[in-house]
Amino acid sequence: MDSERTFFDMAEKILIEEKLKFIAKRRPQILGHKDYFKTAVLLPLVEYQNALCILFEKRASNLNVQPGEICFPGGQIEAIDKGAREAAVRETCEELGLITDDIEVAGPLDIFVSPFNLIVNPFVGKIKDYQKIKINDEVEYVFYVPLNYLLKIEPPCAPLGLKLVLPQGYPYDLIPNGRNYPYRDARYPQYFYLWKGEVIWGLTARILNHFLELLKA
Repeated sequence: MDSERTFFDMAEKILIEEKLKFIAKRRPQILGHKDYFKTAVLLPLVEYQNALCILFEKRASNLNVQPGEICFPGGQIEAIDKGAREAAVRETCEELGLITDDIEVAGPLDIFVSPFNLIVNPFVGKIKDYQKIKINDEVEYVFYVPLNYLLKIEPPCAPLGLKLVLPQGYPYDLIPNGRNYPYRDARYPQYFYLWKGEVIWGLTARILNHFLELLKA
């Protein structure tokens, strides 16, 4: 019995060692990412009317998700995509009627993990010729905001508070202090950029603010 147990202990140790080698080589991902909706967007720089601008889309009013809102081109990362970068370019091409060669991707911005089960992979890039843009039916129109203007202004920021809502039947008896456990509240910054009657806010404004802060650093 002892020899049998020793054998199983050794086999378990070898298995764990192999798993540790696998962990050492694997690329870390966001914990729980399989349960999140994964998207990619492009923050597009465009030479427009002799100024370097950022292009924004106004989503069509008949869409089921966020109709009429301001956004960057982008969408869900599909199985056909080799990665987030390819998804951002593909979606931009579909929405703006471009081809891959019309877009020059500079690089990735920080990955955004939303408290609403959403992972967004933003990229910044340049559309080589805005006159080639032909929007599809997902887009009502596009507009351009000078980068110089965005770098100069200080947008209003109204942080949102996020609280946990615990479901009925939650096992309070399994945690310290039960119902009195001091859960932390979260704060979620909400920026607002205003341009000629357009309001850029929400996730789009958050990504925009991140990009502008990188330029200012």
